[in-house]
Amino acid sequence: MGFSQSKNDYLQSNRYDILDASFEFPHSGFKIMGFGAYHGSQETENAEKIILEQLIRKHKIKYYLPETDFGIAYYFNQYLKSGDTLLLKDLVKHYGSRVPQERSIETYNKWKNIKKINDNQSAADKIEVVGIDLIVTYKYTSKLLIELFETGKGKFVSYDNLAAMLKIDTTDYSPNYDSYSKNVLKAFVSDYENNKAYFQSISKNQKITDNLIDNISLTFKKRDREKTIFDNYLSLSELYNFSSNAQFVRMGFFHIEKERENNNPSFFTRLIESNVYKKEEIVAIAGFLTKSRVLWDLKFDDKKKYIGYTTEGGYGIGDYWKEYFKGINKLKRNRLSNLTLYSLNKENSPYTKNETDLMEIKLFLKKSNKNDLKGKTTTDYFDYAILISNSRASTPIDEMDK
Repeated sequence: MGFSQSKNDYLQSNRYDILDASFEFPHSGFKIMGFGAYHGSQETENAEKIILEQLIRKHKIKYYLPETDFGIAYYFNQYLKSGDTLLLKDLVKHYGSRVPQERSIETYNKWKNIKKINDNQSAADKIEVVGIDLIVTYKYTSKLLIELFETGKGKFVSYDNLAAMLKIDTTDYSPNYDSYSKNVLKAFVSDYENNKAYFQSISKNQKITDNLIDNISLTFKKRDREKTIFDNYLSLSELYNFSSNAQFVRMGFFHIEKERENNNPSFFTRLIESNVYKKEEIVAIAGFLTKSRVLWDLKFDDKKKYIGYTTEGGYGIGDYWKEYFKGINKLKRNRLSNLTLYSLNKENSPYTKNETDLMEIKLFLKKSNKNDLKGKTTTDYFDYAILISNSRASTPIDEMDK
C-alpha cells in the first residue's frame, strides 16, 4: 500500500501543542500507557505532568507505575494522603538512587502536583501508586515489612535488628553490594522462611508480603531486571486487577518499547508476547530532546556529602552531531511549541512501514543500531513522539539543603 503523505505533511496534520490550554491527549481505550524519555530534563517532567493530570482528571487511569520498587511506591501513596514533605524529600532521594537524574527538585515538585490533582478527586477516582521494579534501596521495603508484621521484641533477633536499623537510619541501604542492610535482610528472610507459618499468621497482607520477600531474595543473586518488572506486574495484578484498571507507566525509554530491540524483550514487549494485552491496548509515548540540557552527575566527597552537580547538552540528549536519532530533524521542523506531541500511528502514516526513524541512533565514526532494527518500523516500538525543546537540566534535590 502506498502512502499518501510525505513525513512533513503527515506530521503537520498529526501534531498537538501540549502547552495549549485546549490540549487533550488524542487516545483512549487503552489498558496501559507508558511515557519514556532521557532522564534529567525539566520539561520532560512538565510533559509528564500535563499528560498525567489529564488522565487523572478524566478518570482514564487508576494506577500510576513510576520506575521504582513496591516499598518506595507504597510510601509515595502515604505522602499523597498525608502531604508530609519531609517524607517526600526522602522518598525522592531513595527513588533517585537507581537513576540519579531523577533525584531532583523537579521530581519533588511533580509529586506535589500529583497530590494537588489527586486531592481534588473523589475517593473512588483517586489514583494509587504501585512499584513493580527491582528493589532500589532497602529502606522503604524494610519499613513496610515492619508495618506488615507486629511481633514481640526478642522473638526474632533478625526482626529486632531490622527495626533498630530503621530507627537509627544512618546505614547504607544499597542492595547492590554486601552492605550492612543486605546482611540484616538476609538474616530476616532466613528466619521468615524457617518460620513461615508463624509469619503468615501475623501478616497483615500476605500477597504484599510474598512480593516483598521474593524481591528481597532476588537482590541476593544475579537477576534479570526486565523479567522482574514483568513478573512483579503479573503478581501484583492479582491484587490490583490491572486488566480492569488502566495504568500510566513512567520509565526509561527501553522499558516501554512494544517490540524487541536486538532480540531483547522490554517490559511492554513481554506483555504483548505473553498475551497479557493486545498490542493496540498498549500505548507507548517516546520523548525526544533538542536544544536542551540534562542533569548528568551528582558529586559527593569522600564522606558521601553532596558537593555539586554537572549537566550535559551534547552527548546524553540524542540530538548532537556525534549522536542523534534518525528523523529527529523532521520533528524539529514541524514543532508547535517547546512541547509538541506527534501521533505516528494514524492511517497512511509513513512511520508504519520500513522506517527506522526515531529508533535508529546515528553515531559519528561508530556503527549505528540499524541491524538491531532489521525488519521493524517506528510504530512497532511506539505510537507517539514528544519533541521536548529548550529545556533546562533538572536540579538535584540536594540543592534544597544548601
